[in-house]
Amino acid sequence: MGNLIANGKLEVWDIVVIVVHFTAVFSIGIWASWGGGKDSTSGYFLAGRQMPWYLVGLSLVVTNIGSSTFIGVSGTASLSGYGVVIYEFQALNCLLLLGFIFVPVYFASEVSTVPEYLKLRFGADRLQIFISIINLIMAIVIMLSGEMYAGSLVIQQSLGWDVYTSVIVLLLLTAVYTVAGGLKAVIYTDAIQAVVMMIGAFILMGIAFAEIDWSLETLRLRFMSAIPNTTQVYGNTSCGVPTEETWHIFRDAKTSDLPWPGSIFGTLVLGGYFWCTNQVIVQRTLAARNVTHSKAACIMTGYFKILPMFLMVIPGMISRTLWPDEIACVDPEVCEAACGNPAGCSNIAYPRLVVELMPTGLRGLMLATMLAAMISSLTSIFNASSSMFVIDIWYKIRPRSTELELVIVGKLATLVLVAVGVLWIPVIQAYGSGELFVYMQAILSYLTPAVFSVFTAAIAWTRINETGAFWGLVCGFIVGFTRFILDFVYGVPSCGQEDSRPDIVRDFHFLHFAAFLYGFTIILIVIFSLLTEPIPQQKLVRLTFWTRFSNLPRLPMSEEKAEDERKNDVIRAEKKKQAAIRAQERTGLKWKAWNILCGISGAPTDEEADDVEEEAPEQERKATALENPKWARIALVNGGILGTVCVFILAYFG
Repeated sequence: MGNLIANGKLEVWDIVVIVVHFTAVFSIGIWASWGGGKDSTSGYFLAGRQMPWYLVGLSLVVTNIGSSTFIGVSGTASLSGYGVVIYEFQALNCLLLLGFIFVPVYFASEVSTVPEYLKLRFGADRLQIFISIINLIMAIVIMLSGEMYAGSLVIQQSLGWDVYTSVIVLLLLTAVYTVAGGLKAVIYTDAIQAVVMMIGAFILMGIAFAEIDWSLETLRLRFMSAIPNTTQVYGNTSCGVPTEETWHIFRDAKTSDLPWPGSIFGTLVLGGYFWCTNQVIVQRTLAARNVTHSKAACIMTGYFKILPMFLMVIPGMISRTLWPDEIACVDPEVCEAACGNPAGCSNIAYPRLVVELMPTGLRGLMLATMLAAMISSLTSIFNASSSMFVIDIWYKIRPRSTELELVIVGKLATLVLVAVGVLWIPVIQAYGSGELFVYMQAILSYLTPAVFSVFTAAIAWTRINETGAFWGLVCGFIVGFTRFILDFVYGVPSCGQEDSRPDIVRDFHFLHFAAFLYGFTIILIVIFSLLTEPIPQQKLVRLTFWTRFSNLPRLPMSEEKAEDERKNDVIRAEKKKQAAIRAQERTGLKWKAWNILCGISGAPTDEEADDVEEEAPEQERKATALENPKWARIALVNGGILGTVCVFILAYFG
C-alpha cells in the first residue's frame, strides 16, 4: 500500500478517510437490503413502492450527477466554457415533464419498467422488446462504460493505476451491495452519498474560487490567456485558443460547437429521453409512495440541477487556467504523457483539481465523494438494466418464470452487462478530442430521439396505434443508427486535423440532428397510425395523459394473450409453492450462504403469505395517478416556481 500511495497523490490520512467512508456506506447498504421483499420483482426492482419524496429526490440527484458528469461537464467546460451548462439547465424543464406529464401516466398504468408501459399501451411484444434492446445498448455504450471510464480516471490521477486495474477495483466495490440488495439498498446509499458528494464538491468549489480571488473577471482574464505552448506547432492559432463564445450559452448556429438551435431544441429532446423515458431514472420515481411524492422528488432534483454551474463548469474552467499545457493539450504526444489519452486530456480537469488543491484528509473525502457518485450511478444502471432485461426480454422467453427466477436472472444479467461495458471503454478513449461529455451527448443524439418520440406520441394522443409507433420507431432508429455508424467510420477529427467527413456529417451538428430526428419520427408515427385502424378507447383506459384518472375497466388488447397470461399466473403460483417447500428442506450451511449471496430471504411462512395477500390491494391503490388535492396544488405551485427559475437562469447566463 505504501508503494501505491507513493506512486499517486494520496497520503495515509486520505486512504483512511476513503476506507472509513466506504465501510460505512456499504454497511448501511447491506443493512437496508436485508429483510423480506427482495424475492419479488416489486421488492427488488421498485423497493416495494414505499420510498418518500426526499429519498427519491436524493437518489435522482446522485444517479444523474455521477463521476461521468463531474468529469465530463468540467472537462468540456475547460475547453469551451459556459455552453455545456445548457444540458443541466434544460434538465429543469425535463424534470417538470417527468413529474407532471409522464409519471402520472406510468403510475396510472401500474408498470414496473418503462418498456412495459408500451406493452400495455400498444399490446404487441415487438415494440416493448425493441425499446428494451435500444435502452440496454444505451446503458452499455454510454452510461455503464462512461461511468467506469470516469471512475478509472479518478483512481488513475490519484493512485497512478492503469485504467483497467482501476475499473476492476471499482466493479468489485460496486458489486458488494448492488447484487445483494436491490433498489432499496441503492436508494438508501444514494441518499447518504448525495450528502457526502455535495459537501465535498462545495469544499472544492471554495478552494477553486479562491484561486481566482472569487472574481469571475479574474477568471475571464486568466482563461482567455490559458493557451497551451504546443498550439503553435500546428501553425493554426485556433487550436487550444479560447474564443469570446466561451462566456455565452447560446452561440452561432453554424460555426460553434454548441449552436443555439441545438441548445434549445436538441438538448430538450435528449433531456426528455434521459429524464422521462430512461429506465435508470424513471425507476426511482416509480419507487415513490405515490404520484405527489414523485412530483416533489422531481422538483427537488430540479433545484439541484442549478448547482453544476458552480460545482463543475466554473471549477473546470479554473483547472484550465492552472494547467493549460496539460488540460488543453493539442499535441498527441503531450496528451499521452499527461493523461494516457492522445486524443485529449480535458477529462482530467476535475480530478487534477482534487489531487492538487485539496488538503490531506479533505482530498481523501473528495475522492471518496467522486467514487461514491460513480458507484451510485453504476448501482442504478445495474439495477435498472437488469430489470429491463428480466421483465421486458427474459419474461417473453420464459413467461412462466417464478418471481425468484426473475430476480436471479436479473443479477446474472448484471455480470454480462459489466463485461460488455468494460470492452467498450477503448472506444470512448478514442472518440474525437477525448471529451467524455461530448461523446455521451453525440451517441444520445443518434439513438434516442426516435424512442422519445414514441413515448410522447403514446401519452399525448389516443389515435396513435401499435403499427404507427413500431414502424415510426424502426424508420427513425435506422436513420439515427446510420448516422451513428458514419460517425465511427469517418471519425471525429481532433483540433488541427483535416476534416474529410461528408457534408451531411460535418455540417449537421448532432444536436440539430437530434431535433430533426425527433420531428421526423413523430411525423412518421402519425402518418402510419392514420393509415391503419385505431385502438378502441376501452383498451386505452389509464394509458394516456387524458385517461389517467378514469375508473372504467380496461379491456385487454388481446383476449387470447390475456388468457395465456392468466394460465401462466396459475403455473407461476404453483411453482412458487413448490419452491417454498424445497426451500424449507434446504437448511444446511451451503444453502444459507447461497441465500445471503443472492439476497434471498428464504421461503415465506403461511402467515407471511397471508400478509402479502392482504397487502396487495393497498399496493395496488398506491400505484395510481390519484392524488390528495391539497398536496397536488402545492406541487403544482412549486413546479411553476421551478419553471420560472429555469427561464430566469437561461436568460441570465445565455
